[in-house]
Amino acid sequence: MTVLRLSDIDRGAIETLLALYGLSLTLVNDGEAIPGSFWGDDEAGIIGHSVYARGDTPVHSLLHEAGHLMVLPPERRGDVHTDATDSIEEEDAVCYLQIVLGDRLPGVGRERIMADMDTWGYTFRLGSARAWFEHDAENARSWLIEHGLLNQAGEPV
Repeated sequence: MTVLRLSDIDRGAIETLLALYGLSLTLVNDGEAIPGSFWGDDEAGIIGHSVYARGDTPVHSLLHEAGHLMVLPPERRGDVHTDATDSIEEEDAVCYLQIVLGDRLPGVGRERIMADMDTWGYTFRLGSARAWFEHDAENARSWLIEHGLLNQAGEPV
């Protein structure tokens, strides 16, 4: 199975989603290095209030890096370049958030995001993104609710 790429979906939907959080998508030409990418290659990058991606950037990567900016107060985002946090709580929250944000993108959904996370090599104590999300992510969900990013029903706000 190959992972879903930015070029496979409606880019406007990503731009609209990011804008809800005060973020923007900056496209990078194919073959060029992605600014602010922690992992390099085709992985999304973050600098300030912008998420950088190419057409071959995995959607799950774009949502993950955007999530790092979303969990920060807007006044702290401007200081971010490449690496947003070393907090385990924030990292867990970002993984949870990227999954639920998949439902906000037409033709994507949380099931696809979780499958792509597994394909890409995310590792979870219970063996899969789905098992973690359904049985071991209450701390991440609670963190997102406490910080106003999810409502009590677990939906992004």
